[in-house]
Amino acid sequence: MTSTTSARRAEPRSRASRAGFRCGECGWTTSKWVGRCGECQAWGSVLEDAGPGGGAPRTATVAPTRALARPIAEIDVEASRARPTGVDELDRVLGGGLVPGAVVLLAGEPGVGKSTLLLDVASRAARAGREGGDGTAATGRRVLYITGEESAGQVRLRAERIGALDPHLLLAAETDLGTVLGHVEQVDPDLLVVDSVQTIASAAVDGAAGGVSQVREVAGALIAVAKERDMPVVLVGHVTKDGSVAGPRTLEHLVDVVCQFEGERHSRLRLLRATKNRYGPTDEVGCFDLSEAGITGLTDPSGLFVSNALHHVPGTCVTVTLEGRRPLATEVQALVAPSMLANPRRTTSGIDASRLAMVLAVLQRRVGARLADQDVYVSTVGGARVVEPSADLSLALATASSRENVALPRGMVAVGEVGLAGEIRAVTGTTRRLAEAARLGFVRAVVPAGSLDGGAAPAGMEILEVGDLAEAVRVCGVAGDRHA
Repeated sequence: MTSTTSARRAEPRSRASRAGFRCGECGWTTSKWVGRCGECQAWGSVLEDAGPGGGAPRTATVAPTRALARPIAEIDVEASRARPTGVDELDRVLGGGLVPGAVVLLAGEPGVGKSTLLLDVASRAARAGREGGDGTAATGRRVLYITGEESAGQVRLRAERIGALDPHLLLAAETDLGTVLGHVEQVDPDLLVVDSVQTIASAAVDGAAGGVSQVREVAGALIAVAKERDMPVVLVGHVTKDGSVAGPRTLEHLVDVVCQFEGERHSRLRLLRATKNRYGPTDEVGCFDLSEAGITGLTDPSGLFVSNALHHVPGTCVTVTLEGRRPLATEVQALVAPSMLANPRRTTSGIDASRLAMVLAVLQRRVGARLADQDVYVSTVGGARVVEPSADLSLALATASSRENVALPRGMVAVGEVGLAGEIRAVTGTTRRLAEAARLGFVRAVVPAGSLDGGAAPAGMEILEVGDLAEAVRVCGVAGDRHA
């Protein structure tokens, strides 16, 4: 009787000492394994937690092995300076280049050009290592490119096409984590590129490549190698249908930089944004041109978004948007035609459809433009996507210009947000927008009243300040007939 009671009393204690299960996404814990997290509802994220249930910590105190703690002012920072990659647009986004020991995660949709960009970066980094600052030969920088999605021959063909062949660029097609770490030990590279992290698997972890546990193990091992060797590592990551990085959320927390590579499939323009950057800003945008010959950086991408039409036609207006801190001139085109349908068409390309519906309602109610029986087609030039409210004014002026069949004045840009009451609201960065417009040769700008806040306008540019949309269409000469 006594022994049975003692066993029952010891049973809860033994259960408490056994490992539980923890969600790798949000940290939710449970005593039994489940396929779906009860907190964040993520599938396949609940894994066994090897830690103790509630006892004392099991980690013993050991003496520091790498370096003793020192005053922060005595830490040498020269070895941690960013090194340029040779691709100016990438360096702009990273904050100057790759920092030794940094881990960069580059994510993007399939076919957007991630592998092409990194192969070009790898070859340029290998070439830059042999060129000294004074033009003399320097020690070559070895770059190791691990491909898990393609064969070595396929990558070689792409390298020939884009001119990325270099003797210091080493290539290996591997999908086993242990073999990848062996290549790193043997080659001792100055830069490691892994394409992609979802294709590498560890034999010591259960599950297929790309699973939550595998991605966590692979990323942790590569991050540990990067910090130990002060070697920058670039990881390619897949994205889900909603555009987020595939795998556990902890992957984005562990790496130092997270970049998103974006672009429309039918457009040559590609945009690189940093959503997380421990070494630089997150409001910079890099622009690239993807073609059959490879991928090149665009230092002046505004020409892609502004047409060079020889004829001055109604229905076109240029605005200046801000991509991060970079101003980009974008042309908005509108076509208004009589409709034979009970519900007229509202078709957009590069413009938010709900934003267009709001601007059309304001035009009809506050300005008097007759659009209820008209089909309206709106598009941007060059495949640009405009989501900023600062393009409202140019959208309204282009629509009014097409409706009245009157072209807007030459050399004019329009910047401003349109409110439901018809007022034109000021937007941020007006001075930078106008400076970019003046650089491109525009001589007239329609902006909200008080946008400059006492600042000086660009030399040679006429500033037309307007308070509401009715005043804007009137000063541009495209005012419509008001309802009686």
